[in-house]
Amino acid sequence: MPLMPRLLAYAAEMFGAPPLRREATASDEHLAAAALLVHVARVDGTLAPVERERLARLLVGRFARTEAEAEALIARAIDIDDETRDVADLVAMIGRDASETERRSLLGMAWAVAAADGRVHEFEDDLVWRLGQLLGFEEAQITTARAVALAALPSREASA
Repeated sequence: MPLMPRLLAYAAEMFGAPPLRREATASDEHLAAAALLVHVARVDGTLAPVERERLARLLVGRFARTEAEAEALIARAIDIDDETRDVADLVAMIGRDASETERRSLLGMAWAVAAADGRVHEFEDDLVWRLGQLLGFEEAQITTARAVALAALPSREASA
């Protein structure tokens, strides 16, 4: 049995959560990536509206075709994030076959979500650095990914 169904079954058994309905709109890897991004957004304890909007915009075109699909993916990702103890578990769900380009894109998306409110807070910075390491990047690569992602943000957010 693939990892995602096992994780969902485990969560349902351990926490009494109802089994999540499997939909064909997102692969397990996309769901795990979205859950990682949700985790970054919620590291301060909340998923602020500006973070959710940024997350939805990032998902459309990458993991979802429409805003409605992105919102559905975010809802599912929140459930997965709630049931996951460590981001390392989510990284493992993405799979070992993810290319460097895909992993770099995910890291850039994580920085963009972290900066959604105009700055990267200490907890967000630490989490995204750890995520970069778990994705197999060295410190210089993580620094570059951060700079590239933040430079691509509107000027008021680039001061993060």
